[in-house]
Amino acid sequence: MSMRIAFAASRASVAQTARAALIGRYGNVPPEEAEVIVALGGDGFMLQTLHNTQDLPAPVYGMNRGTIGFLMNEYKESDLVERLEAAETAVINPLAMRATDSAGTVHEALAINEVSLLRAGPQAAKLQITVDGRLRLQVLVCDGALVATPAGSTAYNYSAHGPILPIGAEILALTAMAAFRPRRWRGALLPKTAQVRFDVLEPEKRPVMADADGKSYRDVVSVEVRSEPDVAHTILFDPGHGLEERLISEQFN
Repeated sequence: MSMRIAFAASRASVAQTARAALIGRYGNVPPEEAEVIVALGGDGFMLQTLHNTQDLPAPVYGMNRGTIGFLMNEYKESDLVERLEAAETAVINPLAMRATDSAGTVHEALAINEVSLLRAGPQAAKLQITVDGRLRLQVLVCDGALVATPAGSTAYNYSAHGPILPIGAEILALTAMAAFRPRRWRGALLPKTAQVRFDVLEPEKRPVMADADGKSYRDVVSVEVRSEPDVAHTILFDPGHGLEERLISEQFN
């Protein structure tokens, strides 16, 4: 009996062409009936697919038809079923964001990579940081700050000079972007269970936006971030090329 596979592809022509070729070879079923969901595109589309299928039991296996493809496997049309049967698994929990804007509206979103706060005006942001109810940083003057999961530690977090985290580490990275005060403050490593709260100081003069995996909300005055243990994403990788190995290898490149 053949494996039930659901193929999803980004809008890029190279991804659509790959999807058509794979469907012609392996067939296609709705995601709700699939044993495995195969995502064709780049890392952005992989995140989109994980969000869209988070309530389904099928794991997601990505094949790179994008640019970097850190969360993706090499694209090949042959031996797909054998690759899926031999694949390694990585289970990741997203971050839950609760952001309150200046009008008092509360916005909630999940982020697999990171939750970030970014200045939305010409002046640097002023943020106050509380961890598990304890004030840790009275004033952080910066272009922004973020909380990243291990899976997201090689994305925006890495670009902001944050640490790369092994996928099995029960740790979150709190990283500043262009910190001005405290000068050269690079952030902190926090336990996965930590609850982080950002309060925006002088929000009218120094507006800030919050972003969770591309979902953005403007004029926020406070943002709460925590890991969401009730949501688990299962990603498949070819043997020897799993996320754990990629996170380690990235630190030596």
